[in-house]
Amino acid sequence: MSQFSRSWWGQKFIAALEQFTDSGRLSRGRSYASGGKVKSFEIKDGIVTARVRGSVNPYFGVYKEPLYTTTIEFQPISAAKWAAVIALIASKASLISRLLLNEIPDNIEDSFAQLGLNLLPHSRKDFQSDCSCPDYSNPCKHIAGVHYLVAAELDRDPFLLFELRGLSRENLHQELAKSPLGQALSAELQLQKRPPVAVTSYYTHLTTEPLSENQSLRDFWHGAKRLPQTIQGSSSYGVANSRPEALVPGIPVKKQGDFPAFWTRDNSFIEAMEALYEQVRNKGQL
Repeated sequence: MSQFSRSWWGQKFIAALEQFTDSGRLSRGRSYASGGKVKSFEIKDGIVTARVRGSVNPYFGVYKEPLYTTTIEFQPISAAKWAAVIALIASKASLISRLLLNEIPDNIEDSFAQLGLNLLPHSRKDFQSDCSCPDYSNPCKHIAGVHYLVAAELDRDPFLLFELRGLSRENLHQELAKSPLGQALSAELQLQKRPPVAVTSYYTHLTTEPLSENQSLRDFWHGAKRLPQTIQGSSSYGVANSRPEALVPGIPVKKQGDFPAFWTRDNSFIEAMEALYEQVRNKGQL
């Protein structure tokens, strides 16, 4: 499963499929998805369409490799129910902030469950699938293979989950941005997009300070005032180690999502950057 999905939402998508699909067909579906059997694959208007190579089987009179057409259509959520979901999400800062940063919160399903809905498929009623192959079972191995490719697409674009349910990323962001929290977050994000402004110099201009006639060299280098008593716990280098934690929002990093297009590793890009930020912060306190 990991070779088709690295994100939690892609893995949950496959896990949901495995709950009501024969394991043998899923195994053959995985081999179809990884073996180059799917010749074309397209997702448009919430409908998945694929052309899948079949098997030559003289026993059934198939002497030439067939090419089957497979379609998967997910059950859309009505506009009224989407409005209720968006209103609930927009009232929670933890959810709306991550969605506007192109992230999918791991507890997003809880908001849908409060309204008796689900974003990920939970049963066969959540989608309709069809294949032109002669297999009477549904899903057949061709449909199962296409499901695994959908999970791989979810890794690259998690907002495909919303599109498959009838709401595009653009419409989701537009509706979230209309709420009070969304307006504040959108304004902040727009500030991050401002073009750089040229300045004459990036360095502080030097100024000359007059030297007091009564100042001694010792006072000049060591200072006449003691450090505040609140600064405690000096290190061996004489630098206080009880510094307040610097908060770095990292909005440009978070906007890339867990698995951006340039990120080829299996771990989350955001988690890797958080670890790097922590290492840099700790190194600066030495």
